[in-house]
Amino acid sequence: MTGTDARDAQGTHWAPGEHILWRYRDHAPGLKGQVHICRPVTVVQDTDELLAVWMAPGTECVKPVLADGTPVHEEPLATRYTTPRTTVRSQWFGAGVLKLARPGEPWSVWLFWGDDWEFRSWYVNLESPRVRWDGGVDSEDHFLDISVYPDRTWMWRDEDEFAQAQRSGLISPEEAARVRAAGRAAVDVIKAWGPPFSSGWQDWRPDPNWEIPVLPEGWDRTPAHMTS
Repeated sequence: MTGTDARDAQGTHWAPGEHILWRYRDHAPGLKGQVHICRPVTVVQDTDELLAVWMAPGTECVKPVLADGTPVHEEPLATRYTTPRTTVRSQWFGAGVLKLARPGEPWSVWLFWGDDWEFRSWYVNLESPRVRWDGGVDSEDHFLDISVYPDRTWMWRDEDEFAQAQRSGLISPEEAARVRAAGRAAVDVIKAWGPPFSSGWQDWRPDPNWEIPVLPEGWDRTPAHMTS
């Protein structure tokens, strides 16, 4: 970590170039609240209005797998969220990802590029508003997502996983309704072509001098202080 361990997240901002962790906590019974996704990222911008971070290609991350090591997506949907799991360290494959999140908003927006920085799409990841701690931000993924394309078309993603998460008891009917409402609110922003879609982030490029963040020991620790 770069200068974050001694920092109290309350009332502070990280400086561009600092390394933090972008984490998600599990929904599954017996694992609820445990960190099962952890991605070291570099801060691009951190203000009262926006947190922007860069996940570089080749970053060592933590991801969930089935207990026997099988990738989660290879498990049939009906048992995908009930089969025992563990976590493994794995390098992020493909191009890097720019993640944008506004405080209190129940989604983050990710930007994807192809070869030679050909911009491909935005990805609206529906999730709980991020909670800040001294080493980064934590959230819970809400399964349902939206892809948005440069021609301003969009489509829902992972609706089958969202439905199965409800059948498996990972999301209550009340929470599912809140997630759907958040998705509709995100679609309203897309249709109005508001920020960040209109903000030109697709033309952003990382500082070539930035080093790839290291996955630290204690990546799954529970912080003493957290704040919205």
